[in-house]
Amino acid sequence: MEGDCLSCMKYLMFLFNFFIFLGGACLLGLGIWVIVDPTGFREIVAANPLLFTGAYIMLAMGAMLFLLGFLGCCGAIRENKCLLLFFFMFILLIFLAELSAAILAFIFRENLTREFFTKELKKHYQRNNDTDVFSSTWNSVMITFACCGVNGPEDFEAIPHLPYSSIEKTTPEACCQRELQSREGMFVNKEACLAGIERFQNRQGCYTVILNSFETYVYLAGALAIGVLAIELFAMIFAMCLFRGIQ
Repeated sequence: MEGDCLSCMKYLMFLFNFFIFLGGACLLGLGIWVIVDPTGFREIVAANPLLFTGAYIMLAMGAMLFLLGFLGCCGAIRENKCLLLFFFMFILLIFLAELSAAILAFIFRENLTREFFTKELKKHYQRNNDTDVFSSTWNSVMITFACCGVNGPEDFEAIPHLPYSSIEKTTPEACCQRELQSREGMFVNKEACLAGIERFQNRQGCYTVILNSFETYVYLAGALAIGVLAIELFAMIFAMCLFRGIQ
């Protein structure tokens, strides 16, 4: 009976570590996707070190979970006490680090507010100056999502014009409607848009548009994080039970 129980625990340990392996692979892939940065969000929040390093923390955690899941599977199948102890100690450290990161993310969640992005936009945005990374990134986001500013075109009223601009305009070109939402897309009516005619402008703020676009993925990421923490906890319990059961 004891042997059957130990065998069952061994395969349960393998199963839990397989899920940790998959969770680590997902976090690793997500971290790489953010760092590759196809839409330029990393540059928008680059002024905030906490947000800037978040992708690298996610990448590191994903890589460690990926490796430990693999080691846990090997330790369980081969019934190696050294590997199991190594696995338990490191997954405990990762568990505590992830819990700390979740608490810090909750404490500093105000850095993702509408007011924060509005303040950063008004402080750093330089309109059509594509040599400035922040401005170029914001222009790419506004074109891609067919939005304007954080709250709407009114965000740009207090932003000064470029010294070499000969046309007095409030709305940047990136807020003008295009037939295709890309930098290569033709303007519907650029002159009318810059003249202030609203029906040729993208009037909705990017904060609302992006929040609606990624709302499902945010909940999915939260559910995944909770699931990974729960799996890690059970894996540590099984690792200790298996460690004590191996003669």
